[in-house]
Amino acid sequence: MSDGRSDILDGAITPSDNAVLFGHAEAQAFLATGYRSGKGHHAILIEGPEGIGKATLAFRFANHVLSHPEPAAAPTVIADPDPGSVVSRQITAGSSHNVLHLTRPVDEKTGKVKSAITVDEVRRAGRFFSQTSGTGNWRIVIIDPADDLNRNAANAILKILEEPPKRSMFLVLSHAPGRLLPTIRSRCLPLSLKPLTDADMTKALAHLDIRLEGEQGARVLAAAKGSVSEALKLVHYGGLDIIDAFDHMLAHPDDAPARREMHKLAEILAAKDSDTIFDFFATLVARHVTGQARAAGLAGDLAGAERFARLSSELSERLTVADAYNLDRKQTVLSILDDLRTAGRLA
Repeated sequence: MSDGRSDILDGAITPSDNAVLFGHAEAQAFLATGYRSGKGHHAILIEGPEGIGKATLAFRFANHVLSHPEPAAAPTVIADPDPGSVVSRQITAGSSHNVLHLTRPVDEKTGKVKSAITVDEVRRAGRFFSQTSGTGNWRIVIIDPADDLNRNAANAILKILEEPPKRSMFLVLSHAPGRLLPTIRSRCLPLSLKPLTDADMTKALAHLDIRLEGEQGARVLAAAKGSVSEALKLVHYGGLDIIDAFDHMLAHPDDAPARREMHKLAEILAAKDSDTIFDFFATLVARHVTGQARAAGLAGDLAGAERFARLSSELSERLTVADAYNLDRKQTVLSILDDLRTAGRLA
């Protein structure tokens, strides 16, 4: 199901709608036990790789809290949300007065999701608490993910975290907690989630009507690295083809067919509505370059490690500038691939 946002992957179920969570049994038990004790932390930093179920867990826990508003009477197990309950219906519809989902907003002019969570979004949290101050209910803010907060928004959230309202709870999601303000991290209780096991991945994808079979299924599991969102990009967005073309180019940097593959790949990534697969490519490049830097360092090749580390920084900046100024994606991709070819020859 999709909520109409352009950043919801094809075949995905939005976290607020998803009644089933695969894996993370220990994390669920931790949250349920902490809440029942009445001593649970007011801000929990749910951290881990993208696409492993952090947002689904957050909405699931929010449902648990609102369904059992008195901690001492709450069960120690978080059950699947009851789709027929008032709490579940309101959360799913986005109409709950007790849950606020802060995420990157949609630009009304372009219809696309903005690149950051802005301070205007965080101000919604201030209004949310002021409008519900006399209800006595739990009020839960899900920041999804906090990595997307710009500097002003992060500082605004920090002020609220420093003096949280009564019966308030913050579920702060992060794919890369090291990028968050240290002051935000210090005010949250960390809860680290691991990538899904192959068994849980298989179940989660089957829940989305994706059956992993044969060699291709094995490739999807291996390349997804425990992330359902990565698997969806591999299955529905041609991610495996992108990987094949990328690997062929790296293995044969001066081969004429490889150069043709480069141009074909650049055209695909520059096509209209290709944001998802372009981001997939950018992540693929980042992983390759950082992997090369790490390998060079382990082999004692400090010059090579420094060269790839510098290249990683340069490519990241180039992608940021290209996105900010809406530069031609085909030329951006070709220039990146050329740099990778050159770096490969020097390795």
